[in-house]
Amino acid sequence: MKESHFEQVAGLLRMEAEAVARTAARLSPAEVERAVEILAACRGKVVTAGVGKSGHIAQKAAATLTSTGTPAVFLHPSDALHGGMGLVGGGDVCVFISNSGETAELLELLPYLQHRGAPVLAVVGNTGSALARRADVVLDASVEQEACPLNLAPTTSTTVALAVCDALAMTLMSVKRLTPEDFALNHPGGRLGKRLTLKVSDLMHGGEENPTVRTGATLLEVVQAISRGGLGAVCVVEGAGRLAGIVTDGDLRRALQRMRLEDLGGLTAEGLMTREPVVVAPGMLAHAALQLMENRPSQIAVLPVVDGEGRSVGLLRLHDIVRSGL
Repeated sequence: MKESHFEQVAGLLRMEAEAVARTAARLSPAEVERAVEILAACRGKVVTAGVGKSGHIAQKAAATLTSTGTPAVFLHPSDALHGGMGLVGGGDVCVFISNSGETAELLELLPYLQHRGAPVLAVVGNTGSALARRADVVLDASVEQEACPLNLAPTTSTTVALAVCDALAMTLMSVKRLTPEDFALNHPGGRLGKRLTLKVSDLMHGGEENPTVRTGATLLEVVQAISRGGLGAVCVVEGAGRLAGIVTDGDLRRALQRMRLEDLGGLTAEGLMTREPVVVAPGMLAHAALQLMENRPSQIAVLPVVDGEGRSVGLLRLHDIVRSGL
């Protein structure tokens, strides 16, 4: 009975997964320890290189290392032989990726790298190859068979090489004790980066964008301040600008519904405001402020921002946080 497409795909996935598992068992502990020590001690950058499909893996390895706290760059061997070698300094470490270990362009680079004192870590599929013999560290990434039906197209071999490089990068993260905040600094455009770096002060409306009223302000003055700010709320202050409360559009509507028309003339901000509202500080992460707004029985659409002395310095809207991409 002919094998279904699903069965074929699942079988190939298992083949590659098993190849990665065998690599974990085959790697030399001493070589791995040495590789991590050399990479962790690198005072320059990591230069990755490879040709063909291995070159693509080398590019990905450089990107992963860079984003996880280890500066790295991909150098195409052909470019290196025609001026690109100027990229490599004595404090750098090179990672060569080759399934055969006999890639001519990589072998041709070795004398020049040795002259510059840059150690070479080889991720190879043939530990008896010329590259393996001449490299400073050898990581065995050999496979028994490619996933390709013809056993020709680099598939399982590149998967294993990629897994080895990823494992090295993640181990370096642990060695360097990279924190989520460190990681976020390298990913400012991503959601994680924004959650760990974007602060209330980056999104709040302060200064002239944050009109305030005194506790004795009339109903008309409160309405004018809310309209002027266009934020749906106004902070009520006393003394030297210390926050006394907040008046929102909702507070106004509820006051108008419960009061008699003849009593509105004597209504002040103090009688309208919500006392002791939930507040945030300028230095608080915007994501934490978002959780304050949402993780409660009744959601809050706007938060007063106060400094360390309780003075009103701004307003933060839920709309601004959502618009930021958090």
